[in-house]
Amino acid sequence: MSASGGTKAIVAALVANLSIAVAKFVAFLFSGSSSMLAESVHSLADSGNQGLLLLGGKKAKREATPQHPFGYGRERYIYAFLVSIVLFSVGGMFAVYEGYEKIKHPHEITAWYWPVGVLVFAIIAEIFSFRTAIKESNLTRGDRSWTEFVRRSKAPELPVVLLEDLGALVGLILALGGVGLALATGNGVWDGIGTLCIGILLIVIAIILAAETKSLLLGESAGLEEVEKIKAAVVDGDTVTGIIHMRTLHLGPEELLVAAKIAVQHDDTAVEIANAINAAENRIREAVPIARVIYLEPDIFNAAAAAAGTNPGKTPGAPAPQDPGTPGDPKDLGH
Repeated sequence: MSASGGTKAIVAALVANLSIAVAKFVAFLFSGSSSMLAESVHSLADSGNQGLLLLGGKKAKREATPQHPFGYGRERYIYAFLVSIVLFSVGGMFAVYEGYEKIKHPHEITAWYWPVGVLVFAIIAEIFSFRTAIKESNLTRGDRSWTEFVRRSKAPELPVVLLEDLGALVGLILALGGVGLALATGNGVWDGIGTLCIGILLIVIAIILAAETKSLLLGESAGLEEVEKIKAAVVDGDTVTGIIHMRTLHLGPEELLVAAKIAVQHDDTAVEIANAINAAENRIREAVPIARVIYLEPDIFNAAAAAAGTNPGKTPGAPAPQDPGTPGDPKDLGH
């Protein structure tokens, strides 16, 4: 995902949420609806979240330093994780508490036209924001499902905005339902129930975001398509005859580290191997442009050693042990 596409979606969501937060809070002051208070806090939290995403994107652009030689690309993951914490605490937990209080101590909604009018306005604004996020996501989603896009995307901004906007739309519908039932029955408990449902929804979304962002923070490998492209680019069939093992790691959404031990012939000269490595690095960068940090270590291929590994049971991603009587093709030993 391009950073520009993510930024466009974030700005659209920020503008929508700020205007919605003000409108909801005014409606709460005039009507006393707890759903409107919970929704105003939700929109305010979302606005802060978009600010965090923009800040993370800016900090991630800093140049690498001796203390952080691989740069600051993971800042975007850190700030996306902070978003999940804010959504859980400021949005979800507050709404649950407010809903519980209003169920326990219900009161009648006054000036009903304020919350109803603001909710209709908010739904229109959120649809605009959600549409922008969908449009930007479709530029990079390809043929993946939406669930797969959220789970597999290496850039956190669009999945975060998508889930936030989806949660906001559903929350608005819940708020409208709670206010409508409270007005129709004259029982303010329905307003509290709507608020409680909003809180539970926000907590669920926050947990999903935290789980997905945690995986990115721990360090994810390249996607299967990128891995296959790198494998094909490394081997030239002449000097580099195969991949003994390989690891990839995202240093950020748009920066990939590639480390591989490559098989060379025992009679190749140092100059031939060095030239082959340089050529392989160029092919990798051409095939996968985000592969910016590449380490290739030449080694003489040994079928028995490759099959056994240094410690197959404890080496993450090590090639599966093979039948000693079936050396196999060194190309098949890539990770």
